[in-house]
Amino acid sequence: MDALGFLLSDEFLGAIMPVVVFWVYSGFYLVLEPYCHNYRLHSKQDEDKNNLVSKSTAIKGTLLQQFLQAAVALLLFVVTGPSEAKPSTEEQSSSFMVLVKQIIIAMLVIDTYQYFVHRLLHHNKFLYRRLHSIHHRLVVPYAFGALYSHPFEAFLFDTVGGSLSFLISGMSPRTAIYFFSLATIKTVDDHCGIILPGNPFHILFRNNTAYHDLHHHHGGKYNFSQPFFIMWDKIMGTHMTYTLEKRVEGGFEAKLAKDLKEK
Repeated sequence: MDALGFLLSDEFLGAIMPVVVFWVYSGFYLVLEPYCHNYRLHSKQDEDKNNLVSKSTAIKGTLLQQFLQAAVALLLFVVTGPSEAKPSTEEQSSSFMVLVKQIIIAMLVIDTYQYFVHRLLHHNKFLYRRLHSIHHRLVVPYAFGALYSHPFEAFLFDTVGGSLSFLISGMSPRTAIYFFSLATIKTVDDHCGIILPGNPFHILFRNNTAYHDLHHHHGGKYNFSQPFFIMWDKIMGTHMTYTLEKRVEGGFEAKLAKDLKEK
């Protein structure tokens, strides 16, 4: 395979596209941010005041994590074998359903793995202090801070979780391009801090920007689920209910629902 063929291969694209998608989608929110005062969960002043790490540090940490993840992903794709051959005419009618099945399985696998690892990182004081507290230095989350974390946590949480979802679902590197790009977009959206009207992620998923924002703002005791569904929070009793209310000065505030406040 020549250099151009390698750069266009499913294996290389499966490793690099989530990185590209991350910065493109984060850039979308960065450009949109000055016009979103009435849709923010927190003011720009709160973001600058409460966050404990600079944006340049968050960018450097994210780039390091993405380099390591892309390298591991490329190695995994190469070791598990070449991409699937193009399906025959007879196979094409069922190929879409196979892809959907694999993506749903991958969603359930990564959600299950990340819920319990995420919860452990909060409940174990040593792991929280040494690892997960770095991510929570972003008290007010923003789009391109979504992946900022300790490098070892990034490996344990995202790289291992992603590898398991890839292997258990049986997806090909080509399918992985779509799945991990979707998971990346979803993660960025969950941290963007902006409630855009008509956002399909807010319509299709209860695990969204406001849901995860409450996790960052209430001691990390609830809403561990990510990136897709909230089933494990429901099952394990860590689901935090909330209501969205308009602020007088503009924007929204996610408030705990009355039944949780009274506990």
